Parts: sequence; C-alpha cells; structure tokens
Amino acid sequence: MFQRFRRTRLNKHLRSLVRETHVHVEDFIYPLFIRPGVEIKTEVSSMPGVFQMSIDEILKECVILKELGIYSILLFGIPDVKDSIGSDSLCEHGIIAASIREIKKHHPDMFIVTDLCFCEYTDHGHCGIIDEENETVHNDATLKISAQQAIVHAKAGADMIAPSGMMDGIIETLREALDAEGFENVPIMAYSTKFSSGYYGPFRDVAESTPSFGDRTSYQMDPANRREAISESLSDEAQGADILMVKPALAYLDIVREIKDATTLPMAVYNVSGEYAMLKLAGRNNLIDYDRVMMETMVAFKRAGADIIISYHAKEVAKLLQK
Repeated sequence: MFQRFRRTRLNKHLRSLVRETHVHVEDFIYPLFIRPGVEIKTEVSSMPGVFQMSIDEILKECVILKELGIYSILLFGIPDVKDSIGSDSLCEHGIIAASIREIKKHHPDMFIVTDLCFCEYTDHGHCGIIDEENETVHNDATLKISAQQAIVHAKAGADMIAPSGMMDGIIETLREALDAEGFENVPIMAYSTKFSSGYYGPFRDVAESTPSFGDRTSYQMDPANRREAISESLSDEAQGADILMVKPALAYLDIVREIKDATTLPMAVYNVSGEYAMLKLAGRNNLIDYDRVMMETMVAFKRAGADIIISYHAKEVAKLLQK
C-alpha cells in the first residue's frame, strides 16, 4: 500500500505539530548603518526601508527593534572623511567606536556585533591596505591594522567582532590580539565563506564602499568553488572562530548545508542586499506575495542549517511572527 502523506497535511493544527523547521525572532541580527551628524535618516533608493542614520536616530531605532523582540544588531560605520588605510576605524573617536559607546549607554541590553573591515572607511573602497604592485589588498599588512580595529571595537563595548574582509589568517590574528588585551570572552563571528558576488550591489550604495578600481575577486571567494568554500570555513574554525558564516545566503544554501554537516559550530547566513532588493521590487510590482515569499526564504535558510540570520527583512519578519 502506498503511503498517504496528505494525512498529516489536511488539518492545520496537525501541520503545525509535524512542522520540522521553525523561524524565531531570536534567530535574527539586524544590520544598521551609522554616519556622523544629527537627525539624519536617509533611505537608500536601492534598498527600500533601509537607512543611513546618525547616532541619535540609531538610538530611536533600537527602541523599535526591542519592541519587536530584536536585540542583536550588526553595525557598519560610514565616516565623512576617508583615507587610504581607513583611519577613522582605527580611532577611539571614530564613528564606529562612538556609536558603540552611545548605544551601550542608552541600550545596554542590545547585543552589538561590529563589522570589522575597511571598505567603508577607505577612499579606494577596498578591504584593507593596497598592495600597489599587484593591485590588490596586502593581506599581512591588513591583518595588523585589523587587530588594531578589533581592539578599538572591544574597548568601546562591542559584544562580538565580525571580520568581513576575507584576509587569510584573520581569525587567528584577531583572537590573539583580543586575548592579549584581556578580551578573551569577546567572540568572533567569521565571515568564513564569503563569495565575490553580484548580490552585493545595493550594499555599496548604503555603505558607500564601491571600489575605485578593480574588484574583490582576488580576496573574496569564487562562486564556483564548493570544496574551497568548505575549507575556508573549517580553516576559520581551526583558527578559533566561534561562529561561521556563509555570505550571500540564497544562492549558496548547498554550501550552508555542507559546512553545517562538517562542523559543530553555530552557522550564520547573511541575507544580503541584492536578495533583499529583489524581493522588495517583486513585491512592489505585485509579482509575488511578498510576505509569503519572504517567510519561505527565511525557512529555507533555517532548513539548510542556519542558526543565525543576518537580514534587512528582520523587522518585517518579527512583525509577522507577532501575529
């Protein structure tokens, strides 16, 4: 006799009882983009609902997030003045350090994750110090200033550091630097498998981080490489990462599952700007049931193995989960 799978689908309560994958508001980290000034809240045209904000507006945003049950945020700083090495990110008076202190002062219960990179802070838009001979980022020179940036974040009060530049050896470098300064309990969420992807386009509008020359293919991963992707994450685990990540998420769920099966560490995915913008555009043009497709996408991330979802959709998901 054939099995009647529909027996467990006919009643909505039974469907809920046998549902295998669940999305919770606690799964989410919400990205925020901070720039100097007062009363600044500028919507990004390519990312409807996403804003560049001054610190005073960020503090208001934290109130809204907590009302929705979102207590984890990922901070990106956008300084007014940029230079070749991203000096603003290396200074305790820079935009990111000042933001961390203010958020912790007014919202000590917020869990602050900081994006550790240089593309938002450099005048060339790349993720570290330029190796002019090879027209790419100098790996080891960037490791040194990355350690300096991590200490700035930790001293300001960051709860977790998330290095996104894809420099070889970054996790070991940051772990040693943090431990040496007494921050051994500050965890590191590695952008352990980050692809050189076309899905990042709108992010460069909000973070103002478009490279002034070339691209990032010499240090971010080739989207075609599966085995290398797994090796990247396992290498970061061996160096001391506390959480692994795959970025982007939607086109790389096979990689998420394979890494998840190869490690016991928590797994994060970054639901990136291009993925967000596509759903927004399709929803605004009535091509899809926006809420349904958004939630289906979140379930897909969890089903593939994600424990943590970094997403610009987080507030909308939280509102739906409250219903």
